[in-house]
Amino acid sequence: MNIPILFEDNHLLLVEKPINVPVQEDRSGDPDLLTILKDDLKVRYQKPGNVYLGLVHRLDRPVGGVMVFAKTSKAASRLSDLLRKNVIERNYITVVYGTPKKKRGQLVHYLLKDSRKNKVSVVSPNHPEGKKAVLDFEVLESKKGFSLLSVNLHTGRPHQIRVQLSSMGNPIYGDQKYGERFSKVGQQLALWAHKIQFEHPVKKEPIKVESIPPSKNPWNLWEKVKIRKPEKGTEVSHETVDERQLIFK
Repeated sequence: MNIPILFEDNHLLLVEKPINVPVQEDRSGDPDLLTILKDDLKVRYQKPGNVYLGLVHRLDRPVGGVMVFAKTSKAASRLSDLLRKNVIERNYITVVYGTPKKKRGQLVHYLLKDSRKNKVSVVSPNHPEGKKAVLDFEVLESKKGFSLLSVNLHTGRPHQIRVQLSSMGNPIYGDQKYGERFSKVGQQLALWAHKIQFEHPVKKEPIKVESIPPSKNPWNLWEKVKIRKPEKGTEVSHETVDERQLIFK
């Protein structure tokens, strides 16, 4: 499996997670990202025995985009501490049904996970097992009954973005778990880990890595198509130019 490497040094490995690949081994038995990357490191660096690779955070199986792994235990410990202090900036882009009532805002909910059903629900702030979840969102553009949102996480609860946006009345495109009234079976969840930014845990240098979702529906609603003017005597040709970064920044 070809996993794009976005940044790598002696301490960190940042990659673009493919959609529908589990982050770590699960009951499905399908190839998981952590094992794939460990095997790759072992081959590329000709390392005998086990290879250390620390899992710092997670993405849901259907979500693609930027993920950071730690190649040393020191980096793993410090990155985990940065996550707890909420100083790692994690930005997502997503396509939702409808148009949110506000152009931008902050969502605060208390979430409860049912591990047996692998589903999260919104509960009262007074619930003894509810976990506070906070995110900021901004509507970048709306068209054809959908909206493109930028989302910044303040907490990292399971299924957080999916549950909170659904509770706002704008479930994510393709989400059969939290938007079953809107999504159809077989649609791909339109949620992408677009950007991550933090201070290098060892070198103390700024790290900023971005990833763009694939040129497929519904992401291609926000692509721009340019018509290249043909030379005299040639047929008209159409060239699709990927300018999505202009919108997603």
